[in-house]
Amino acid sequence: MTVADALARGREASGRRAWGEAYAHLSAADREAPLDLDDLERLAVAAYLAGRAAESADLWARAYQQCAHAGDPARAARCAFWLAFELLNARELARGGGWVDRAQRLLDEGPSDCVERGYLRYCVALRAVFGGDAATARTAFAQAAAIGARFRDPQLAALARAGEGRCLISLGEPAAGIALLDEAMVAVTAREVSPTAVGDLYCTVIEGCQEVFDVRRAREWTAALSHWCAAQPELVLYRGQCLVHRAELMLSRGAWPDALGEVRRAIDRLARPTAQPAIGAAYYVQAELARLRGLFPEAETAYRQADRWGHPPQPGLALLRLAQGRVAAASAAIRRVLAEAEDAVARARVLAAGTEIVLAAGDVAAARAAAEELARVAAAWDAPLLRAQAAHATGAVLLAEGDARAAVAALRRAWSGWRELEAPYDAARARVLLGLACRALGDEDGAALELDAARAVFEHLGAAPDRAHAEQLARNAPRPAPGGLTARELEVLALVARGRTNRAVAAELVISEKTVATHVGSILSKLGLPSRSAATAFAHQHHLV
Repeated sequence: MTVADALARGREASGRRAWGEAYAHLSAADREAPLDLDDLERLAVAAYLAGRAAESADLWARAYQQCAHAGDPARAARCAFWLAFELLNARELARGGGWVDRAQRLLDEGPSDCVERGYLRYCVALRAVFGGDAATARTAFAQAAAIGARFRDPQLAALARAGEGRCLISLGEPAAGIALLDEAMVAVTAREVSPTAVGDLYCTVIEGCQEVFDVRRAREWTAALSHWCAAQPELVLYRGQCLVHRAELMLSRGAWPDALGEVRRAIDRLARPTAQPAIGAAYYVQAELARLRGLFPEAETAYRQADRWGHPPQPGLALLRLAQGRVAAASAAIRRVLAEAEDAVARARVLAAGTEIVLAAGDVAAARAAAEELARVAAAWDAPLLRAQAAHATGAVLLAEGDARAAVAALRRAWSGWRELEAPYDAARARVLLGLACRALGDEDGAALELDAARAVFEHLGAAPDRAHAEQLARNAPRPAPGGLTARELEVLALVARGRTNRAVAAELVISEKTVATHVGSILSKLGLPSRSAATAFAHQHHLV
C-alpha cells in the first residue's frame, strides 16, 4: 500500500469514526513519511479513542512543536490543550499542568486575545478539580465558559459549563449544577462537539447525576452514551466507562447477573492497554455485587482493588464488615468517613449506610442525627432516591425507638419510593423493617406477609445474606400475646407488675407519661381487668414478668 493510499484510507476511517482502523492506516503512513499537521492531529485523536493514550500524547507533542516552529501559537496552544486534557484526566497533574504553563507562555508572546486562552483556562480549572479545590475550579470554569461564548465556540462552552456544574454540585448547589449540566449537553445533542469531548461530557454529566442521586437523568444519559459507543465499534476509551455506568444502573434495578457481566467487561476494557482511573469504579461495583450475594472474600478483594485505583471503598466496605458481624469495625469506619466528609455530596453518599450501621451498634441517638441530616438533604435536593433513603432511615430509627406506628408510615413511603425507582433490593429491605414494625404492633399476620414477600425478592436476586435473615425473622415469630397485647404493651405491663409508676415506666422506655397512661388503659381494656393491681396479678399468673 502506498503512502497516499494509507493516508486516504486513514482519513476515510477517521471520518466514519473507525478509530482503530484510522490509527493503523495513518500510523503506517507516518512511518513512511512524517504526516502534515492535519493528519497528525487526526492520528492523535484516533490513537486516544482507540485506547493508545501514550501514543496520543506523543503525537500531540509533535503537533505542538510543528505549530510552534511554523509561527502559529494559537494552534500550538490548541494542541497543548488536548495533550493536557488527556494527561489531566489520567491524573498526571504535574505533566499536564506543565504543558498548560508552556502553552500559556507561548500565547503571552503571541495573540493577545484568542479562544485558545479559554481552553487553557479550562485546563487550569481541571487541575484545580483534581487537586480538590472546587471553589477555584468553579471560577476558572466560568471564565473559560465566558470566553467560549464570546468566541462562539460551543465545544469550549459545553466543556466549561459541565465542569462548573460539577463544581456547583460539590459546593452544595445541586439545582444550579444540574442546570449547567443540561445546558452543556445541548452541544452534544446538536453535534457541536468533537468525539473526544463528547465522551468526556457524557461521563461528566452521568457522574454529576449520580452525585445528586438523580437516577432518572443518569439512566437517560447512560442510554445515550451506550448508543453513542455502539455506533463506534472500534472505540476503546469511553466504552469501559459506559459499561461501568450500565452496571451501576443494572445493580440498582436488580439485574445482578447482567451487571456482573457488564462490570467484568468494563474491568477488562479499562485494564488494557494501560489501566484507566475509571477501573476503580468498576471494582467498586464488582465488590457491591459480591457483598450483596454473600461472597465476602471476593468482595473484600474488590473493595481493596477499588481503593488501589483511587475509588473510595466506603460505605461498601463498612457494610461488608456489618454483614460479617464485625459491628465495632463497621461503626468505627463509618464514623470516621462521616467525620471526614465535608461537602454535602460526600456526606449524602454515606448517611444512609451510617444510619444502618450505628443502629446496629446500638447508638440510636447517632442514628437519629444521621437520619435527620439525610432528611434535610433530601428535602433540599428534591431527589427521589434521597427521599426514599431518608424515609427508610427514619423508619428504621423510629422502630428502634419503639414508635412502631410512626415507623410503619415512614417505611411505607420508603417502599413506595423504592418501587417507583425500580429498586427491588431496597424495596425488599424496607419490607423487612415493615414486617418488624407490624410485629411490634401485634400484627403477626402482617409481619409474616411482609417478611415472606421480602424473602422471595432476596431469593430471586441471589441476595443470600438478606434471604437468610428474613427467613430467621419469620421463624422467630413470637407466640401470640394474651389478650392481643402488643409488644410495647407487654413491656409496660411487665414494668407495672414490678411496681413502677407511670413516670418510672416513661423514663425507662423513653416515652411520655401520657403515652404510658394510654398503654395502661389499653391493657386493662383488652384483658378486661379493673385495676393496676389486677393487671399485676395477671402478669405474674401468665409468667410475663
